[in-house]
Amino acid sequence: MIRPRRSLLFMPGSNARALEKARNLPADGLILDLEDSVAPDAKAMARDQIGAAVAARGFGRREVLIRVNALDSPWWIDDVGMAGRARPDGILVPKISTVEDLNTISDRLSDINADMSIRVWAMIETSRAVLHAEQLAAAARDVRLAGFVFGPNDISRETRIRMLPGRAAMIPMITHCILATRAHGLDILDGPYSDFSNVDGFGQECAQGRDLGFDGKTLIHPGQIEACNAIFTPPAEEVAHARRIIAAFERPENAARGAISLDGQMVERLHADMARRTIAISDAIAAMG
Repeated sequence: MIRPRRSLLFMPGSNARALEKARNLPADGLILDLEDSVAPDAKAMARDQIGAAVAARGFGRREVLIRVNALDSPWWIDDVGMAGRARPDGILVPKISTVEDLNTISDRLSDINADMSIRVWAMIETSRAVLHAEQLAAAARDVRLAGFVFGPNDISRETRIRMLPGRAAMIPMITHCILATRAHGLDILDGPYSDFSNVDGFGQECAQGRDLGFDGKTLIHPGQIEACNAIFTPPAEEVAHARRIIAAFERPENAARGAISLDGQMVERLHADMARRTIAISDAIAAMG
């Protein structure tokens, strides 16, 4: 079953009011954060607040992820232990660079008998992670991996690639990571757009991410949700065309054909596969309410 992941909003775990507000936001998912948005002296308090919030449920159909601290920090073991008890949909692990990193997380989840429904998401935000993207994706079945979150800001810091409008210098890295996920049946989310006051720039980056093949985008401000959802939602005319493609191939006279003519264009079976996914995404979004 396809799950909409158009918009996943980071929420600081140290802010109890934000965690409560998150229950009513129209994002497809929430990332309750223990890493960058939480000061070192607030880590324990944030961990307790997130654990209580997730265990209490009440987030509706929204996907709930917990971003734990990085493996080189003193907090990640306690973070993962809390997640195992609270049972979110998944944990997002920053600065994953090697298959060994994934194995470390997977082993810890196994050690605490964490429910197998808890999936792992890897943040791709180092040079080594980009270079190893295919190996990371290939390990998915062994380490509960559900997908990647591309982290352009950390990659920019490490590589000294400038973050300019259009991200031209970063597109080869993005497409490399997208190819890796698609080769192994995983999802991939675009990283956040930091200038949340720049509405036009945000919309352009969402559209670019959609066209490059991202499943959705991570967000840092609730004001970004509506535009992001709209851009990553298949347009009504696209859904209608997809339904016409499916209906055309279901006609008895087309049952054995690999290609047909529809609306003045040649349509192949591969277009029917694409149409089914468009319809599935549209239906899943409608079911979100």
